[in-house]
Amino acid sequence: MKHREEPAAEARKVHFLSLGCPKNLVDGEVMQGMLVEAGHELVYDPAQADVLVVNTCSFIDEAKEESIDAILDLSRYKQDGRASRLIVTGCLAERYGTVLRESMPEVDVFVGTGDFLALPKLLTADAPRPTYVGAQHVLPPGDAPRIQATPFYTSFLKIAEGCNRTCSFCIIPKIRGRQESRGIASLVEEARRLADSGVRELSLIAQDLTSYGSDRADGANLTRLLEALLEVDGIAWFRLLYMYPQHVTDELLRLVAREERICSYLDMPLQHGSDRMLRAMRRGTVGAGRRLRELIARIRDRVPGVVLRSSFIVGFPGETDEDFAELLDFLEESRFERVGVFRYSHEEGTAAHTLAGQVPEKTKEARRARAMKLQARIARAANLTRVGEEMAVLVCGQLDNGQWYGRTQGQAADIDGVVLLRGRREWEVGTIMPVKITRASTYDLEAAPLSQSSTGKSTSSR
Repeated sequence: MKHREEPAAEARKVHFLSLGCPKNLVDGEVMQGMLVEAGHELVYDPAQADVLVVNTCSFIDEAKEESIDAILDLSRYKQDGRASRLIVTGCLAERYGTVLRESMPEVDVFVGTGDFLALPKLLTADAPRPTYVGAQHVLPPGDAPRIQATPFYTSFLKIAEGCNRTCSFCIIPKIRGRQESRGIASLVEEARRLADSGVRELSLIAQDLTSYGSDRADGANLTRLLEALLEVDGIAWFRLLYMYPQHVTDELLRLVAREERICSYLDMPLQHGSDRMLRAMRRGTVGAGRRLRELIARIRDRVPGVVLRSSFIVGFPGETDEDFAELLDFLEESRFERVGVFRYSHEEGTAAHTLAGQVPEKTKEARRARAMKLQARIARAANLTRVGEEMAVLVCGQLDNGQWYGRTQGQAADIDGVVLLRGRREWEVGTIMPVKITRASTYDLEAAPLSQSSTGKSTSSR
C-alpha cells in the first residue's frame, strides 16, 4: 500500500459515528482507516473515547436535525466521560461550518468534505478551534485504507465525487462541487482489495453514476469501467445505484443483460411524472415525462426481468392536484418494483428555495401516503408473480427473532425488502445460494433452499 500516515505522536482512542448516505459512509470508512493506520484505536463505547468524531449529512432538514442531535448527544461525553475533543466532519461541516463554529462551542474542529484526509493530524492539534472548510471534495488515493462499516460480504465502490447537475431542489453540487471521476485502474485495484477481504457484492455509487468518466480525457465511461471490473475474481454481484436517466445507453443495457454478475437492478431517481414539475425541478424540458416512459420501456425491453427502483418528490413548490395525479398515473403505468416517495424539503441555497407556491406540510404528507399506498399495491402484485420461481440469494444473516434472511439481485441492502429463508437451521453468511420462492408479501419474499449452488442470476434475478 502506497498511502501511509505518519505514526501518531500520541495514540488516541476514537469513537466514530457516520451518518447519511453510502457515499458519506465510504468517506467515513477511509477516515477510520487512516486513523488506525496512524496508530489510533477505534472504540465502540463513546465513554471510553479520548476523541469523538461525527461524520454528518445535511442533504435535507431531517438529515441536518439527525446530525445536530448526534453532535449534542456525543458532546456530553466531554463532560461526563474521558473525551477531550469533539470533531465534526462531512456535509454539515462543509455547508455550515463557519456558522456552527459560533453556535456550537461544544465542537473543537469542523472538517469540510474536501479536508478529511487531514483528520489524523487534527486529533492532537493544538490550534484554537479552526474550521476546515476549503475544497468541496477530495478523491482519496486509490490505495487509501478503509475500515469496512458494512457486513463483510458487501461494500460500496465510490467511482466519482461531485455533480454537474443543476436540479433546483438539490444542494449537493454546492456542497460537494463539480464531478470528478476516478480512474478505472484505481477502481479495479480497490475492487480487488475488497474481493480479497471477502466482499461478494459490490455496489457502485456516485452522485451521478451514468455520467462517470465524462470529465476525463481517457475515454472512461460506466460501460468500460464495468467491463474492467468483471475481470476481478471473487465479486459475484455488481450493483448500480443512483443512475441519472439521460445517460442510460443501449451499450450499458446490453452489458447488464449479458453479464450474470451485473445485477439486473437499476436505481434511477426520476423525481416526478409531470412535465411541468420536471421542468420546475430542472429535470427535463418539454416532453420529459414522455421520454421517461420511453426510457422505462426501452430498459424493460433490453434487460428482460430487470428490477427498477426509483424515487419521487411530492409537494414541490407549485405542485397542483393535477400534477400529483400525473405522478400517480406515472406510477401506475410504469409499475416500478421498488419506489421511495419523499416530501419536498425547503432547502436554503437551492434554486427552488425562492419559488412561489410552497405546499403545506399536511398536503405533502397526504400525497406521500397516497403515493406509497398505490406503490404498495404495485409492489405486492410484482412480488406475488415471483412465487414458484428459483432465484439466487445472498445469505445475509439472522434477524432479531432468529429468522435467517438474504437478498436477491433485485433487493438492495437497507432500502428494499428481503427474502426470509426457511427449511434449514443454519445458512452460511456471505454465500450465494439457490432457493425457490414459496410465499410473498408486499415487500418481502419467503424461500426454501434448492440443492445446487449458484453465483449469478439463476432462473430469475428478481
